Amino acid sequence: MNTQQVADRLVELCRQGKYEEPQEELYAEDAVSIEMEGMASGALGNVKGLDAIREKGRKWKDNLEAIHGGSMSDPMVAGEWFSVASSLDATYKDMGRMNMQEICV
Repeated sequence: MNTQQVADRLVELCRQGKYEEPQEELYAEDAVSIEMEGMASGALGNVKGLDAIREKGRKWKDNLEAIHGGSMSDPMVAGEWFSVASSLDATYKDMGRMNMQEICV
């Protein structure tokens, strides 16, 4: 797959609410998940490797009470990189309801 195809597939799966499938289908074993500056490493912060990313996803899902809405833009591709604008309106056990917006690279 080229970068555009990977980006399109990721967006397609996420728009369907299939957040774990891209990890199995598209992620490399040495993938990294990097959060905004100031987040702690581990748990829900920065992690390296597919197993750590899967665990981070499980912890996020375990803390989730409800998803009220969300969206993901079409991907913007430049060479071997792409980004999408993502929003998620969700209620968490430890933080209550939050409407998060981010740029994902």
